[in-house]
Amino acid sequence: MPHFGLMNTKDSFESAEGALLRARLHIRGGKRRLRQGKISAGIVTLYDALLFAQRWYIALPGRRKALAVGEEEDLKDEKKVFALLKSSKLLSVDFDYPAFDALVEKASNEEMPNYDYSGVLRDFESFMTLLGVMPFDEADLPPEDPATF
Repeated sequence: MPHFGLMNTKDSFESAEGALLRARLHIRGGKRRLRQGKISAGIVTLYDALLFAQRWYIALPGRRKALAVGEEEDLKDEKKVFALLKSSKLLSVDFDYPAFDALVEKASNEEMPNYDYSGVLRDFESFMTLLGVMPFDEADLPPEDPATF
């Protein structure tokens, strides 16, 4: 993944700051892969960014309270987290998660060199902006080694 050597992976699971850094690193890396024609890898990388962006968003106690997250909620299930975000009415979510999830499944199993990702990327970036993950200054991220995948 694009975060290799740029962050402590454990932090992305244990802290809001780590989840946000991982999301942003994967947005940068996923977009680079798309531009390089590595469409399937780029889509899968953006999916990881989505997972950690959601993890970051719900990690902050004030947001959890506003979302009315119950103690029994499984916040490790990204589909449930997305449904919670959408149903909360705190965010006007137009992102088609089921379609993106299906695309990720396809990208995980086959190369998609001719796939036009422009609409998916636009919708993805809109959702990341809504969550507050984007925009960000790439200069604030650890420098990337373009030789990685």
